[in-house]
Amino acid sequence: MHSIAIGCDDAAIEMKNQIVAFLQQKGIAIVDYSCDRQPTPVMYPDIAIQVAQAIKQGKHQRGILICGTGIGMSISANKVAGIRAAQCHDTFSAQRARKSNDAQIICLGARVIGGELAKTIIDAWLDSEFDGGGSAAKVERISYYEQQMQEAENQR
Repeated sequence: MHSIAIGCDDAAIEMKNQIVAFLQQKGIAIVDYSCDRQPTPVMYPDIAIQVAQAIKQGKHQRGILICGTGIGMSISANKVAGIRAAQCHDTFSAQRARKSNDAQIICLGARVIGGELAKTIIDAWLDSEFDGGGSAAKVERISYYEQQMQEAENQR
C-alpha cells in the first residue's frame, strides 16, 4: 500500500499520535498533515482539503481524518471533487464505506470513540476493498451528479 495521509485538528492530536504509531508498527508509511505539523495555525477544513487534494492528486491511496466528532472533517473533505470521505464509528460502517462506497478517506471523532476502537475501525477499513457489483452503479451515479454540478458551476 502507498502511504496513508493523516490529518487532525487540535481536538484529536492524542488519538492521531496513537494511530500513527499503530500504523507505523504495521509498516505503513504515514504522511501527517495535522494541525501540529503545520507552520501556521489552521482550522480542520484546511487540513481536510489538504488531505483530500493529496489523495485526488495520487500522492496517497487513502486518508484518515480526525476531529472532535469526525463530522466537520467529512463534510470538508467531500468538497473535493472525486473524493468520498465517510464518517465511521464502528467496524461495519468502515467496511461498507470501502466495499460499497469506495471511500478513500475515513473520518473519526476523537470525542466519540476511544483509541483502541479507532484502531479496530481502521483495520476493518484497511482490510476492505471496493466490491463493485451492485454498488458500482451507485458510485458511478455519485460521480455523475458531481460532474453535472461542476459543469453547472462552470457555466455560471
